[in-house]
Amino acid sequence: MYLTISNETNYNLDGYYETYESLFKKTFEILNKKYEAMMSVTFVDKDTIHEINKNYRNIDRETDVISFAFLDDKEEVILGNVPVDLGEIYICYDVALENAKKYGNTINRELSFLFVHGLLHLLGYDHMKKEDETIMFALQDKILGD
Repeated sequence: MYLTISNETNYNLDGYYETYESLFKKTFEILNKKYEAMMSVTFVDKDTIHEINKNYRNIDRETDVISFAFLDDKEEVILGNVPVDLGEIYICYDVALENAKKYGNTINRELSFLFVHGLLHLLGYDHMKKEDETIMFALQDKILGD
């Protein structure tokens, strides 16, 4: 597993590398993924996530997490010995903090949830239809230990 984390905020988020690396490995174990993979996570502010959301999703507001998957779907066959680049996740710390307060979570739990949610999107999972939502949310709970 190869994980790159960038922090474009004023918050000290150094401790999340180990947490996210552990969740990355656990996700692959649970999903029985046997290939090497890489991905990046970038922590951003509200203005940046708003701009990304507006430019790439045509939604004119900030959000908590946005994923850009480089694979076509979760059934894609991975061959070879070169790590597969799954994609990029952008997490807005300020929105995560607001959500943690709103839902009664710790910020650590909220940031862990957003990472797993984003990673599952990179792996081809979605929640647009109820049956897909049921599968994805059950996986999130299993990975997070909820």
